[in-house]
Amino acid sequence: MTALLIPVKDLRHAKQRLSPLWTQAERTELTQAMLEDFFAVIRRVRGADRILLVSSDEPAIERAHEWGWDILREESQSSESTSVDEASRWAESLGVASLLRLPTDLPLLEPGDVEWLLSQAESVPSMAIVPSRDGTGTNALLRTPPTLFPSHFGPNSFVKHVAEAERRGVRCKLLHHPRLEMDIDDESDVRALFSLPRRENATRRWLEGRMGSCVATSAPH
Repeated sequence: MTALLIPVKDLRHAKQRLSPLWTQAERTELTQAMLEDFFAVIRRVRGADRILLVSSDEPAIERAHEWGWDILREESQSSESTSVDEASRWAESLGVASLLRLPTDLPLLEPGDVEWLLSQAESVPSMAIVPSRDGTGTNALLRTPPTLFPSHFGPNSFVKHVAEAERRGVRCKLLHHPRLEMDIDDESDVRALFSLPRRENATRRWLEGRMGSCVATSAPH
């Protein structure tokens, strides 16, 4: 069984690295827009035997319940790694053999991207990983089995996850995909997004409302 794991953080403290640009209230609004887009994509994904949500966010939990997803309700959140590892153990107890963790801040994500990732699952202990645009973060992590090794989300998580796989001598697939590598963590990510062809969604509309359409254009050559 192959499943998708969606960790949703407490939106009231989201996107601290964007604090030079926006207030916490604004960053929460942006996170809500990204979550709206992400859920719209995931609902169209085919190929996941189960979809699991781990969160303390009530609106996210209510939506997941409406859509028939499995829910691990958190009373508190200490870190994403703790949340993902607890959910991974839960997934194994449900019979999940391969678990794909995806973040919710992927503004270019399409259903086919997720389906492609799910297809990378193997029957032997293995890991498939997609780095962030700058090569330091982990934007997708597929582990077989789900508890193959502890999570290390945060600064330099990509190197840490690869090292864990190598230490255990398991198969490791390094995957590159421009839409999966494009997340929004800091100002450079926002500007990189505006340099790409426009994607009509809630995230883009929110950003254009705050930064202005001039950011999306470049000088002629």
